[in-house]
Amino acid sequence: MKYKITVDKVEKSKVDQLDFNNIPLGTTFTDHMFICDYDNGEWVDARVVPMGLIPTHPAAMALHYGQAIFEGMKAYKDTDGTPMLFRPEQNAKRLNESATRMGMPELPEEIFVEGLKKLISIDHNWIPPTEGSALYLRPFMYADEAFIGMRAATHYKFIIMASPAQALYSKRIKLWAEKQYIRAAHGGTGEAKAAGNYAAAVLPTELAKAKGYDQVLWLDAAEHKYIQEVGTMNIFFKINGEFITPNLDGSVLHGITRASVIDMLRSMNFKVTERKITIDEIKEASENGSLEEAFGTGTAVGIAYIQEIGLEDETIHVSDESPVGLEVNDTLNAIKTGQLKDKFGWMTKVDKE
Repeated sequence: MKYKITVDKVEKSKVDQLDFNNIPLGTTFTDHMFICDYDNGEWVDARVVPMGLIPTHPAAMALHYGQAIFEGMKAYKDTDGTPMLFRPEQNAKRLNESATRMGMPELPEEIFVEGLKKLISIDHNWIPPTEGSALYLRPFMYADEAFIGMRAATHYKFIIMASPAQALYSKRIKLWAEKQYIRAAHGGTGEAKAAGNYAAAVLPTELAKAKGYDQVLWLDAAEHKYIQEVGTMNIFFKINGEFITPNLDGSVLHGITRASVIDMLRSMNFKVTERKITIDEIKEASENGSLEEAFGTGTAVGIAYIQEIGLEDETIHVSDESPVGLEVNDTLNAIKTGQLKDKFGWMTKVDKE
């Protein structure tokens, strides 16, 4: 490996303090984190260190100008207890696409993948053994240069931290079709996994939850009629036996689970079409009985089955069952945990320390 990774391990792991049957969402972290710095035009000092606070200057540019991006991934264990990663090279590629859009330096894929492997090899005991759970991985990059002024930063940090997680949704979900607020516009940062995209989504998501919905269904910025994606997911609709998902038009995140589900559905002999789709089309399909099911796809949620969509003063019923979505979910999970042959070549093994 071109980039040497130094390791500073904790004296005693805290993993024995965790109840794997009752994992608090997003507040429990493993013993270590991976860090690498960008300085003088190159990535240096790749290291695994104990999880802890990071000294940050109040003028760190990410705090003022928003140069911050991230990825979401999960680590699993196969039937032999070997840690497994799902398509990590795709996350590395997408991180760099986000970095380019946000005026940030690209991170060599080798640092991304080998940093993940090293962190997981050390903290593999934190991967939950229970079905549906996994070790959530959060690689992220931000501008930590202390400077007040509008320009690209010259110093950045790339960090990977890990948090054990249970399944996010255990029930069918309800979406609110948002017609006032927008997620992304043409020419904006919708394709980037930028922190600011999610900050802008907080208020409308809270308003949707106050109405009794789980997530926002985002519509286009210009006409508020074309479906883009869900708050933390891409989305698929099955109409008259055909799966339809919004095309990647510059405002939709290039979901890695999305791409994998498309491949899987086609291998199951379903027709999958990527195109523009309006909320009125979904409403009409619901009313005439051709809307058979819908589900969201994403790293955190896996496959989330959709029950209904709220639209202004009416409700669009989607379905009470998601037979294909269930099959896709079961198949994906079986591939990730080694219970089913990985015919797609998606999984990467990690050696344990």
